[in-house]
Amino acid sequence: MTTETQKETLGFQTEVKQLLHLMIHSLYSNKEIFLRELISNASDAADKLRFEALSDGGLYENDSELKIRIEFDNEARQIRIIDNGIGMNRQDVVDHLGTIAKSGTADFLSHLTGDQKKDSHLIGQFGVGFYSAFIVAERVEVLTRKAGDEAANGVHWESRGEGEFNVGTIEKADRGTTIVLHLKEDEAEFADGFRLRSLVRKYSDHISIPVEMVKEPTPEFDDEGNPKPVAEDAPVEWESVNAATALWTRGRTEVTEEEYQEFYKHVSHDFENPLSWSHNKVEGKLDYTSLLYVPSRAPFDMWNRDGVRGLKLYIQRVFIMDDAEQFLPLYLRFIKGVVDSNDLSLNVSREILQKDPAIDSMRSALTKRVLDMLTKLAKKEGDDYAKFWSEFGQVLKEGPAEDFANRDKIARLLRFATSHTDKEAQDQSLDQYIERLQEGQDSIYYIVADSHAAAKNSPHLEIFRKKGIEVLLLSDRVDEWLMSNLHEYEGKSFKDITKGDLDLGKVEDEAEKQQQEETAKEFGSLVERVKELLKEQVNEVRITHRLVDSPACLVVGEHEMGAQMRKIMEAAGQQVPDSKPTLELNPTHPLVASLNDESDEDQFGELAQILFDQACLSSGEQLADPADFVQRLNKLLLKLSR
Repeated sequence: MTTETQKETLGFQTEVKQLLHLMIHSLYSNKEIFLRELISNASDAADKLRFEALSDGGLYENDSELKIRIEFDNEARQIRIIDNGIGMNRQDVVDHLGTIAKSGTADFLSHLTGDQKKDSHLIGQFGVGFYSAFIVAERVEVLTRKAGDEAANGVHWESRGEGEFNVGTIEKADRGTTIVLHLKEDEAEFADGFRLRSLVRKYSDHISIPVEMVKEPTPEFDDEGNPKPVAEDAPVEWESVNAATALWTRGRTEVTEEEYQEFYKHVSHDFENPLSWSHNKVEGKLDYTSLLYVPSRAPFDMWNRDGVRGLKLYIQRVFIMDDAEQFLPLYLRFIKGVVDSNDLSLNVSREILQKDPAIDSMRSALTKRVLDMLTKLAKKEGDDYAKFWSEFGQVLKEGPAEDFANRDKIARLLRFATSHTDKEAQDQSLDQYIERLQEGQDSIYYIVADSHAAAKNSPHLEIFRKKGIEVLLLSDRVDEWLMSNLHEYEGKSFKDITKGDLDLGKVEDEAEKQQQEETAKEFGSLVERVKELLKEQVNEVRITHRLVDSPACLVVGEHEMGAQMRKIMEAAGQQVPDSKPTLELNPTHPLVASLNDESDEDQFGELAQILFDQACLSSGEQLADPADFVQRLNKLLLKLSR
C-alpha cells in the first residue's frame, strides 16, 4: 500500500450504528459466523466478476484463476481475507460499507426487544454480512480496487464500528478486496491456523472456488528428536482448504445434512437452519439442476411484493444473477435456492428470461417441486409445518388467485381456525374438515371477519353451532380474496355464511323448512313495516332461521363484496360499488316479538333502528352516526328503568 490520499471521514447510517451495536452485544454465542459471512461475500465478488467477464474478458487482468485466501498473524492478532473478485470503487465502498441498502430496515429495528437471545434471531432474519466482522474485530480495514480500474484508484476503508469510518485513495496493483481484521484481545483464538481451517470446512466447504491457506510444513526432526527450525526463505505453498465444488452439482447421497444447511445460510445470509429442502437434477427435454429451500423464518421485507426476490441463477456453473424472479410465482417468493441450467444462453438478461419458453417449463416444474416439498413437510410428524404456516401461511394464501393450474395442491396445504376448536391457531386442513362433515352436508361453510374473536362470536354462527356444523373462521386480510378464488374442494362448494340465502341442504329436514315458511308468512306485516322504515339503509328485510340468540343480523348479496374487502379497498383509496345489506330478523327473540306487537310508530321506529345498528356492529360495520345510536339506546334504557 502506498501513501493514502483523498482521505475523508464519514458517518455511518443510523441503522448501521444500531445494527453494529446490537450484533456486537447479541451474537456472543455465534461469533464464528463472521468468517462464513466474509467468505460468502468474497465468493459473490468472484461470481460477479465471472459474469461481467463474459462480455469483457479484460476484467480478468491476466488473472482468471479465481480464489479466496486467508492469512493470519497470531502475534499481531490479525486475519486477512483476500479475494481477486470484482472489487469496489470509492462510491461502491461508501454505498455498501456505510449504509444498509435493504428494504425493511426500519421494521427490523422496531422489532428489537433488548433480549440478546431473541434479538440474535432477528439479526438472522435480516442478514449480517460484512458487519459481522465487528463481532470479533476492534478495527477493520478494507483495501479494494474494482476490476478494470487503474491501480491508482484503489480504496482504503477503515473503521472501529462505532460512529464513523475513513475512506482514502491508495495504489493497489491487483484487483479485488482484502479485509484486515484487527482482533479484539479476547478474540485472539481466531488467529490460528487449525481454528480457521476447521471453520472453513464447517461453514464454507461448499464454496465453488478454492479457499486457500498457506500449507503448514511437515515438521522435520534432528537426530535427538528435536524439531528443526523452518528456514525463513522456505517457499510459500498454498493449499485449498475447502472442497471447492459447487454443492448443487454433487449427487444427493454425497452431500450431508450439515452441508445442505450451511449452503442455505450462504445463499440466504440467514443463520438459522431451513425447515426443508429439495435437491433435484432434471435431464431430457430440459437439462437443469435445482436446490430449493424453505426458510424457518420470514424476512422482514416479505410483504413488499415489489421487493427483490428470486433464486440464484447459474448457467453451466457460471453465476448470472442473484434474484431471478422468473422461476417461481410471487406467492412462493419466500423460497431460497439455486437453479443451474445448461439450456439457457450465457448472455441471458432479465428481458430475455421473460421471453424464453424454456423458462415457462422450468417455472412450472419448480413450482410443483416446491408444492410437493411443502406437502411432504405437512405430512411429517412434528411442528415443522405449523411453524411454516405461522411464518408464510398468509403469503401462500395468495396462491389460488395467481396459480389456477395448482389451485387444488395449494388448497390441500391451507390451514384454518374453525368453530370446532377453541384455539385461535390456524391448524386445521380442508381434508380434516371434510372428515367431520355432517350427514347430508354438501358445502364447506366459512365466515370472514376482522378478527378471530369477531368471527368466533358472530351471530351468523348460531344455527351452525346448534346443528353441530363446523365453520371455517377466517380473519387474515387476504382471506376474502382467497375465498373468492376457491370455488370447491373435493366436490364440496365453499359457502360464505354471511352472504345470500341460508341453505343447509339435506342437513335440514322437510318439516323444518315447512315451519320456516309458515313463520315467514306469520311475520309478513312486521317485515313490511321495518322495510318501509329502513328503506334508505337496507336492500331487503326478511325473517331468518340462522339466528338462535341474537335478534338480528346483516347479510350481503351472494355475489357482492364482503365487509372485509370493502374496508381494504377503501383504505387503499379504491372506489367500491354502492350496496345495501339485507336485514334478517329472528322471530323467536323477545325484542323482535316486542317490535311486532308495538303499535306506537315512534317507539317502533326507535326500536327498529336500534336493531339495525346492533346488527351493523355485530357484523363489524362502522355506524354512519354512532352518536345517534347512543342517544336512541339511552332513551330506551331510561324508559325501561322507570
